[in-house]
Amino acid sequence: MPYHQIRPACPRSILTLNVLKLTVFGVDAVSSNEKSAADVAHFIHGQTPVDGLFAGLDWRISPVPFPLGDSLAKDIESLGRVLLQFYRAVNLLYRRSVEGKQPAWVAELLDRGKPAELIAQQRSPAFKNDVPRVIRPDILLTETGVSITELDSVPGGIGLTAWLNATYAAAEGRESKAESKIIGGADGMIRGFESIFGDTQQVHIVVSEEAATYRPEMEWLASQVQGSRFKVQGSKFDGFADGDAVYRFFELFDLANVPNSGRIFELAAEKRIRLTPPPKPLFEEKMLFALLWNRNLRDFWRAELGEGFLSRLQKLIPYTWAVDPTPLPPHAAIPELNLTDWQQLKTLSQRQRELILKVSGFSEHAWGARGVYLGSDLSHADWSAAVDRALAGFSTSPFVLQRYEKPKTVETRWFDFQKNTVESMKGRVRLCPYYFVAGEGDAARPQLGGALATIVPADKKIVHGMADAVLVPCVV
Repeated sequence: MPYHQIRPACPRSILTLNVLKLTVFGVDAVSSNEKSAADVAHFIHGQTPVDGLFAGLDWRISPVPFPLGDSLAKDIESLGRVLLQFYRAVNLLYRRSVEGKQPAWVAELLDRGKPAELIAQQRSPAFKNDVPRVIRPDILLTETGVSITELDSVPGGIGLTAWLNATYAAAEGRESKAESKIIGGADGMIRGFESIFGDTQQVHIVVSEEAATYRPEMEWLASQVQGSRFKVQGSKFDGFADGDAVYRFFELFDLANVPNSGRIFELAAEKRIRLTPPPKPLFEEKMLFALLWNRNLRDFWRAELGEGFLSRLQKLIPYTWAVDPTPLPPHAAIPELNLTDWQQLKTLSQRQRELILKVSGFSEHAWGARGVYLGSDLSHADWSAAVDRALAGFSTSPFVLQRYEKPKTVETRWFDFQKNTVESMKGRVRLCPYYFVAGEGDAARPQLGGALATIVPADKKIVHGMADAVLVPCVV
């Protein structure tokens, strides 16, 4: 799911949400040209909503956003169209596989471990063309460029990134050039999230207990939409009216703990409410990248994506394999790896193990940094145990293997509130742009609302939210 649970790394100031609303529109904005880095850091921290954004963990505040070059910023801006088309193609591939017009093993692989009722929902005509309306890739900055390691269709961090964009824009001052360079602008995340529901008068953001840590950020996000159209609801709420919309902020593996999910899906299937993301677990699978690289499907991808989009995705997405323990013929080998059996993964040297092994989806271990194993960072015994776990889990929770693209190091700064000093840090970066899909059918278009940079200390091998991480919005 989503994002790691985090809050500012110092006591929260007791402020009302109205203070933040004023600063967003520049009333209390301060110019970084007039204030020191310390003043800016204290200003940013001071805007924290009274109820916080996340509960439980911390993050480091930087006095400056994370800068992107013009070329990378343009690439990220245009990437939304490519990813939306990829989701549409994936949706079509699954449907055609079910219908016998594409290989049957595709649907069998994506359905593996899913309950029958969820498979039925995924195949329902009511959701035939539905794809997620929020798309968030995880993008690593590497020594050779950028690498998309995952796609998240139920991402956390929407409210956090909205707050960061608004707060850093206010810190720079409404008339400052820096504000206009924040990716998405001060309110792009808020406008983007609102846009995916069209003119629906009432939107219910249903947050499960599993995702309860994210409830404060969604409460803040809902409060920023004028007219109180948005309400955050728990997993027992059932007061849905015809014409309402529901944002599903829970993953499908967790349905047993979401009592109102059945009612939500029933109303959505009857077209009495609008629902996003749709109840289609295929969009929560990391297996999609393995399908993109599968040579047997090359003609399909070429036809549905076009040469340009296909080439671009294969340049951005590391080679990915589905870890399927089915024996190969003795004269066959796993592509690119030149292994004839997955057990041979264990025999690779540490240098050869620049590989990531992770749960594909539909598991409580399939988000955050859980269920992720970096081969070059593990002992032979631990790596062998991870391989065994992946092979044993194929029938219920398949794993994928992915080439590890080592993130490059960058320089960043963060403010130590205890020392009252600005500290430098060498770190590794993950960028998370958020694309919001507005409109219907073929007319639907993705809009980039903002981009979150997570910068962890350089000694961390896997980049994810943590107390030592700097979290900032991106600017051009």
